[in-house]
Amino acid sequence: MTLPTHQRPARTVLVTGAAGGLGRAFALGFAGRGYRVAACDLDPDGAEETARLVEAQGADAWHGRVDVTDPASTVAAAARVAEFGGGAIDVLVNNAAVYGTVTRSPLEQIDPAEWDLVMAVNLKGPWLMTRAVSPHLPDGGRVVNLSSATVYSGSENWAHYVASKGGVIALTRVMAKELGRRSITVNAIAPGFTLTEASRGLIEDAESYGVDRGALRRASRPEDIVGAALYLAGPDSAFVTGQTLVVDGGRQFI
Repeated sequence: MTLPTHQRPARTVLVTGAAGGLGRAFALGFAGRGYRVAACDLDPDGAEETARLVEAQGADAWHGRVDVTDPASTVAAAARVAEFGGGAIDVLVNNAAVYGTVTRSPLEQIDPAEWDLVMAVNLKGPWLMTRAVSPHLPDGGRVVNLSSATVYSGSENWAHYVASKGGVIALTRVMAKELGRRSITVNAIAPGFTLTEASRGLIEDAESYGVDRGALRRASRPEDIVGAALYLAGPDSAFVTGQTLVVDGGRQFI
């Protein structure tokens, strides 16, 4: 049972893929706003390190392993996080994705097994996590999905990744309709190329990649994306749902 708001602790956010990169940045950003943070990842050691960093900021943290492609794992994690959150999960950030290890190759040469893996993590994962967390979302809860600006540019040699992130946008719209009946908003963020450990390993000279194509002539940092998530999770976006917010420094206008 969800406790009345005045009896519950601070708002609770569950971040998937929180062992590093954008996921860790999201966890720390929410901690800075006073949220209780649940850091979930397939890598339990990385999730634990993120939780330590959250606690160092003075926020409460929980960490645990979750496989977003496994229904039982997502349900178990959601139940544990709800307990940590005093009976509810206020915000779900579906950040977990296969990205840095994806093989870039023409569509005719993509390994079907890799296609299935990318779809399982990047598209099935947000569905399974939201499905598991839904019973614990209070009225007025928030779901933030991570898509990618590559959906709009149609990056070559990356059909499986781009298709999975396009699916996230479609899924976001359906979720917004269904969960909207409980005043729960569901939105997506579509980041451009952002400087994370995975991005630096994926592209040579990542600092300058695509900078000349943007209205803002600098590389995107994780903190640039965190602000969008905080907005979509907060009270100022209470009437915004089913939308995709492109955060790419003006490399493309949608």
